[in-house]
Amino acid sequence: MSSAPPNDLPAAAPSTPVAPRGSSLPTLLVGVLAVAAVASSGLLWQKLSVIQEQLARQSADSGALAIEARTMARQAEELVRETAARLSVAEARVSEVALQRSQLEELMQSLSRSRDENLVVDIESAVRLAQQQSQLTGSLDPLVAALKSADQRIERAAQPRLTPVQRAINRDLDRLTRAVVTDTAGLLARLDDLVRQVDELPVLNAVAQAAATRRLGSPTASSAPAGSAPGAELPWWRATLQRSWEVVRDEARSLVRVSRVDQPEAILLAPEQTFFLRENLKLKLLNARLGVLARQFDSARADLAAATTALNKYFDPASRRTQAAATVLQQAQAGMKAAELPRLDDTLSALATAAAGR
Repeated sequence: MSSAPPNDLPAAAPSTPVAPRGSSLPTLLVGVLAVAAVASSGLLWQKLSVIQEQLARQSADSGALAIEARTMARQAEELVRETAARLSVAEARVSEVALQRSQLEELMQSLSRSRDENLVVDIESAVRLAQQQSQLTGSLDPLVAALKSADQRIERAAQPRLTPVQRAINRDLDRLTRAVVTDTAGLLARLDDLVRQVDELPVLNAVAQAAATRRLGSPTASSAPAGSAPGAELPWWRATLQRSWEVVRDEARSLVRVSRVDQPEAILLAPEQTFFLRENLKLKLLNARLGVLARQFDSARADLAAATTALNKYFDPASRRTQAAATVLQQAQAGMKAAELPRLDDTLSALATAAAGR
């Protein structure tokens, strides 16, 4: 709104008297102030209009922004709702995958546990069978072979829960390698060889007979008469007569012998009793063999001592075969040891612990 200019004011009536000159100055000042007030009012009104326009524009912008914000909020809400749905589906799938994984792990553990249990049972049965074989044979070879095979199988399995079993097997192997037991197989072989040699041992009262028999059966006996040239060949009939004469001469000379008799019963042994003497010696050796197999070393030593006594009493001590047989008997008695076989307590306890699942 604009104020009317001062010139538009109605003119004074002609009949009004004119004011004096001195009173026009305040009136002019009042008019100037009025004009200035009107101008400032116009400026303020103009500024107010501008401010109103800015406020209207800002209000419109704010409304648009509010609408856009509501739209974005609605979109965000829909996105949140969709994300929540997807998240719930993902969580359900994750729970299903976790359940399947747990079931798969349980299945793998059950399979691994069953395989380990089967391996432990096989190793335990093999070790116990090796113990029985060692007790029967008196040798440590079955135990050593069983423990080495078990160690290799555990190493191939590569299961950490079987590591204590492997350590126990290594300790038992070290103890077996340091153990000293009777060589049963070698001892039995010596006794069997000695049983086969009994029939060839010369009896004490058959020394002269044996010498004459050797002379008769010797193919290298001298067939040349005394004084003949060396290498001269005799007719067959003459060589036969020569050997027969030497045998008769040796027998005649052996009819009378002077010797020291330490064992009268051996000299008075009849020829038909020699068979029973050899058979009794074989029985003693076989009894000693059975004692070794039964781990009855005291009984085996007694049988070997009886066999040694019979050998020294009834057989020729000057014969090499008799001396060799006596040496074998002494070695057999010295080789018998009553040491017990080492027990595999560490391995068996470790296998029992592994089988229990601890």
